[in-house]
Amino acid sequence: MRARRTAAVGATLRWNAHRSPFVEDEEAGLRAFVPAGSGCVDAGAEYGLYTWVPAALAGPSARVPSVEPLPGPCRRPRITARLLGARNATVHRAALGDWCGRGRLGLPVRRGRPAHGRAHLTEGAHGPGPGAEFHASRTVVAPVPTLDLPVRESGPARLAFVKFDVEGTGLAVLKGGSATLRRHRPTLLLEIERRRLAKYGVHPADVLRHLRGFGYQAPRRRHGRRVPVSRVTDDCRNHLFTA
Repeated sequence: MRARRTAAVGATLRWNAHRSPFVEDEEAGLRAFVPAGSGCVDAGAEYGLYTWVPAALAGPSARVPSVEPLPGPCRRPRITARLLGARNATVHRAALGDWCGRGRLGLPVRRGRPAHGRAHLTEGAHGPGPGAEFHASRTVVAPVPTLDLPVRESGPARLAFVKFDVEGTGLAVLKGGSATLRRHRPTLLLEIERRRLAKYGVHPADVLRHLRGFGYQAPRRRHGRRVPVSRVTDDCRNHLFTA
């Protein structure tokens, strides 16, 4: 029964991928990258949209760590996991990085309401970047582990898929997950935007160069098939990387 509930939620999200502005198109194609029994990580999970589709596709024997640093959004996937009885999904309140400790996040506020999707680690940031459009912000403290830690704790026999939506700290998360990349070679779906990376002194080419060092390429769908591209361009926000 628990597995059927999770499967129903996952199927609903995939069906809505091209129909709802709240579900990203990439969710519809996750079946190709998440085999049954494999582990997955949803980093920067917010409400867990990339938690439940992998959890449904991988099945009840898989391990799917969902990582979200903000206490409000973090409660949503925890509640959903309890309602579904989804024991294969574990929710961690943390902000991934390339170091371990405690970090501060700037949480922009507009008209008294927090903009959760724009929160970012202030360590290493040169100003608020795109967050300058907000006139106020709050500071939230969260644990900062590396990607290797939740993967090691969840212990998946095979980690097949990792999604990052971390507001510009993607390169730091990758550096903190070096052991994971070498051992598991997971498919990666990274949100890469030049303006968000810039506040950390990072360029999209730096991310591509780093991943090429691990044997990754960035295929884009063209004329019905995926072909590797030589650079990350601004016409796409979510970029797929395969080993």
